[in-house]
Amino acid sequence: MFGYGGRILRVDLTSGRAWAEPLPHELARDYLGGRGFGAYLLYREVPQGADPMGADNRLYISAGPLSGLLVPGAGKCDIACKSPLTGGYAGANVGGLLAAELKYAGYDAIAIQGAAAKPVYLLIDDDRVELRDAMPFWGQGSLSAEQALKTALGEEFQIATIGPAGEAGVPYACISHDFGRQAGRGGVGAVMGAKRLKAIAVRGTRSIPVADPARYRELARAMYAACKASPGLEAWQKYGTAGVVTWANEIGAFPTRNFGSGFFEGHPSLSGQTMREAIVVTDKACFGCPSPCGKYSHSTKHGVYVEGPEYETSALFGGNCALSDIEDVAYANYLCDQLGLDTISAGNAIAFAIECFQRGIIGLQETGGLELRFGDPGIVYTLLGQIAARQGLGAVLARGVRHAAAVWGHDAAAYAIEIKGMEMSGYESRHAPAMLLAYMTCDVGAHHNRAWAITYDIAAGRDAVTPDKAAKVIELQHVRPLFDSLGACRLQWVELSLDLGHYAPIIEAITGVKRTWQELLTISERAWNLTRLYWLREVPGFGRAWDAPPERVWREPVAGGPTAGAQMAREDIERLLDMYYEQRGWDSDGRPTPAKLAQLGLDRL
Repeated sequence: MFGYGGRILRVDLTSGRAWAEPLPHELARDYLGGRGFGAYLLYREVPQGADPMGADNRLYISAGPLSGLLVPGAGKCDIACKSPLTGGYAGANVGGLLAAELKYAGYDAIAIQGAAAKPVYLLIDDDRVELRDAMPFWGQGSLSAEQALKTALGEEFQIATIGPAGEAGVPYACISHDFGRQAGRGGVGAVMGAKRLKAIAVRGTRSIPVADPARYRELARAMYAACKASPGLEAWQKYGTAGVVTWANEIGAFPTRNFGSGFFEGHPSLSGQTMREAIVVTDKACFGCPSPCGKYSHSTKHGVYVEGPEYETSALFGGNCALSDIEDVAYANYLCDQLGLDTISAGNAIAFAIECFQRGIIGLQETGGLELRFGDPGIVYTLLGQIAARQGLGAVLARGVRHAAAVWGHDAAAYAIEIKGMEMSGYESRHAPAMLLAYMTCDVGAHHNRAWAITYDIAAGRDAVTPDKAAKVIELQHVRPLFDSLGACRLQWVELSLDLGHYAPIIEAITGVKRTWQELLTISERAWNLTRLYWLREVPGFGRAWDAPPERVWREPVAGGPTAGAQMAREDIERLLDMYYEQRGWDSDGRPTPAKLAQLGLDRL
């Protein structure tokens, strides 16, 4: 099969057996790769009602047809499982070099089932696949374990690891790779830990077959040339996602003090410019990337090296926890990377605890004597350690803000910033209806990467609650996740304005299969509806109520900054959902209709 490794690697951790299966042509035709493979295999193979932390749950690590080829940003890998945080679909994405190496070993996906009796790591060296003793690495931080495995195996191996948080089963533990890249959301690291799988090490020496090499090279060169000519390239290379900090404050979208406000008075010290001058050592890119957004940094204050902080980390620890020193945010980033924690959920959980303490919802008895204050880095560091170890106050926060609110009661739910059980990422959205709708309907929970619609809110009017807002969210929910199926980064399109018209021709040159852009979007829509079916199957009572935003959105106005006083009316929230469901072909409770399922070929599942 052109563009593919042509095999799925199956690993049964219970029996210790591993075997390769041919990649079904129908799977590549109908779901492309990456996210599409993970969504399909999860729906078909994991039994209904499986315990997310049990042996029946499976972990799918999938590359796409562009992964490992010289296409801008073609280094993305998708990881899917049943989420221990939400109970629904978890689909996380990681860059770096893992996807390319997996393809070079001749595999398009790894499907991991069962659970090992003791800690192991998975070694993949072309056709040689082994489970090896991981006890020497168990308990090590993600960064430390990756370095130890590279020392033991060789630098050419690409490593994915979990840290102590994954070993302890924290439901928002992540999988780490390339010393700072994370598959961060939904608890994929906790599932890996429950299987007692410490790491995956991959080396491959095969080439990827291409249908029309000359045409592929021509089109790929044109894509790189377009990236190089982009007016946005210089700033993006210099600041990466940290450059978003100043913009987010200017528009009142920077989450501050548990999303009480959208403007942080300490933002200048977190800006891309400050970060570049104060701590950045060099730029760092994923496979095939012409626009390295990764920033390898050194905090002299704390004596650590770390990749980042990315925008989301600065938003959730900087603004949301009110840490105004970029070096303190960098250290929180480092701790999360070593412990194996999602910085978005962790920063959100800590800010939630601080607000609950300040409001008297919890006291010193619940905090173990800790005086919780915004702007106190020591509190943040202490709580990160407690969360990863599931000790003290961290034992409650480790299960997410929805769980903590239920434990504490006393109106705590009003300050829990989550949707579907997942903590919200870094955009305050009470004055951005399209962005809020994107959060509400995201298929993993409150995450921005499926439909970053806030720029459309600005272009179309911040107050408008209109059908075009729903239409834009749906459009983005097809385009952006399509990149996750292709195995490529979307940021060349988002930040460098790389024309989407490049993709259908180069996919044809690589795979030999002619598809229009609209046909590719239909494949993405199929995966979107399939993940909705997964939620409906796995979560009792799932429907419209699960798409509701945090109570803070409609209960109180933004506290200050450019959007001070902004508030979403409940009737406008319901109107947004009505418009979205109708345009999606779903019923009023958010269920795909039989006609929509038939249109997408999902009625035959």
